[in-house]
Order: sequence, then structure tokens, then C-alpha cells
Amino acid sequence: MFEVLDFEFFRNALVAGALASVACGIIGTYVVVRRMVSVSGGISHAAFGGIGLGYFLGIDPLLGATGFTVAVALGMGALQLRVKQQMDTLIGAVWAAGMALGILFVYLTPGFAPDLFSYLFGNILLVPRGDILLMAALIVIIVAVVAYLYRELQAITFDPDYATVMNLPVERLSLLLLVLIALTVVMLIRVVGIILVIALLTLPAAISRLYTTRIWSMMLGAVGLGIVFSVTGIWLSYLFNVPSGATIILVSTAAYGGALGIERLRQTLTTAPREKTKKAA
Repeated sequence: MFEVLDFEFFRNALVAGALASVACGIIGTYVVVRRMVSVSGGISHAAFGGIGLGYFLGIDPLLGATGFTVAVALGMGALQLRVKQQMDTLIGAVWAAGMALGILFVYLTPGFAPDLFSYLFGNILLVPRGDILLMAALIVIIVAVVAYLYRELQAITFDPDYATVMNLPVERLSLLLLVLIALTVVMLIRVVGIILVIALLTLPAAISRLYTTRIWSMMLGAVGLGIVFSVTGIWLSYLFNVPSGATIILVSTAAYGGALGIERLRQTLTTAPREKTKKAA
């Protein structure tokens, strides 16, 4: 069973899964706490426009997605803050426009677009070393920014009004958080694909939040869960010869459903004795 570790592609997949889990745990925590899941979904689907642009310009599609997704995230944030547009409307517009631009760029690109489906649905077993280096560089940026601005990001996450009173640059920090989400989305494209990014970004953090309310412990829990889900999904996809991205998401979803069930059972067992005591009194 462990002889598969002799293959470089499998080791690359495990490394890519671990790197993606670090990003998911850190940024996914902010996404879940600030209720930015829909925003993340809009940014992730808009990334397809960057993939198509990369094919059209003849550059690495992930590099195209990085620049395009960051620009989209900044644009969404600026429109919400300056023009005071409803975020759900912006999400719908960006979601559709990004996918449409991606389709248009791919259509205008001469020849066949290789690996297009891997960007849509993910195939972590085919992640090349170059993409791993790009993911590692993005991880360094994300961890460095979050570590340096930890207190400020925590303030705008839990109470933006308090952060404003404390003279923190709330608007700039909000835009920065959107940029970090965009970078994380780019990392996850190779792992689970554009279609499934939103699940891996939010489910580990959502499970971790059931058991802790502190940001740092939520991040650590989400990182650990993400690694477990990724490794389990990769192993299962290899053993049963099924798509790796979808398998990772199904493992994550099953764990989330189980965690909700356990939490519900715990609450029931905790409240039942109290109700009996009240009736007896």
C-alpha cells in the first residue's frame, strides 16, 4: 500500500494537499467567521477568466489566474465600499462575467487548451513541481501577512465598528483580506478545481468553529483537518481510481455532517438533564 510513495507524482500530491490545507485553515477561518462564503464563491468562479486569459496570452494559466483573481477581488471590494453596491448583486455579476470571459478566451486561443478540465474540477495527482513552488510562495505571503496583521484582522473580523473606533484602516484591511482570499483560491484550483474550491475553503474551518471560538485555535484545527481530508481523499482516489478533487470534498462533507451530528447529540445530552431537573422542581 505504501509503495505508492515511491512515485514522485504521489509525493507531489501530498505536498500540494498539505500546502493547500495551510491556506484553507488560515484564510478559511476568516471566511467562515465573517460570513464571506458567497464572496469566496464569486471570486473562485471568476478565476476561470484568469485561466482563460493565461491560455490566450500563452503563459501559465495559474499565473494568469493569480493576477486576474486579485484584480477581481479588489474590484469587488472597491465597488462595495465606494459605490455602496449590494454584495450579493456584485457576486452574481462577477461570478457570471468571470466564467464568460474564461470561455471566450479559451475559444479565441488557437489550438487545444490542455489540462482545462483539471482547472475546473481539480487533479491533485497531476500537480507539477512548478505549481508546488508557486503554492509555497503564496503560502509564505499569506502566513507573513496574517502573522504581521493578526490583531488588526481579528478586530475587523469580529467587530468592524469597534475597529473603526480604534482608528484602524478597516477599508484597506477588508480589501487586503479579499486579496488573501483570492490567493488562496488560486492555490486550491489545482487541488479541487474552480467548481469545488468553496467547499475546501470553508468546511475545515466550519468544523473547527464548532469546538472553539478563538481565531488562532480555529486556524490550527482547520489546518489539521484540511491535511487529514486531503491525505484521505488522495489515498481513496488512488485506490478506487476516482477523481481526487471530488473525493477530497466528499470526505470533507462527510466529516462536516458527522461533526454536526455529534454536536447536536452533545447538546441534546447536555440539555436533557436540565429539563428533567426543572420539571422535578
